[in-house]
Amino acid sequence: MNECPHVASLPHPEVSPLSETCLECLAAGSHPVQLRLCLACGHVGCCDSSPYQHATEHFKETGHPVMRTFEPSESWRWCFVDGSIV
Repeated sequence: MNECPHVASLPHPEVSPLSETCLECLAAGSHPVQLRLCLACGHVGCCDSSPYQHATEHFKETGHPVMRTFEPSESWRWCFVDGSIV
């Protein structure tokens, strides 16, 4: 995994999730495929394999650069700005 400058600016301790699922998917009547946690604010969104790609849309709307998987037994993080696992 690579370090990027955005990781250093993340809150410590890590933010708490604002929900247990993608609320935008629930509102749209859709089912999220995989969940992602924004490490800047705690927003939970669905991945790019989901129809609405709410995690990526959250990044586009807010500029929050780093998310991590919100799936059990996974721990990787992704920087949208750098386009890499961090």
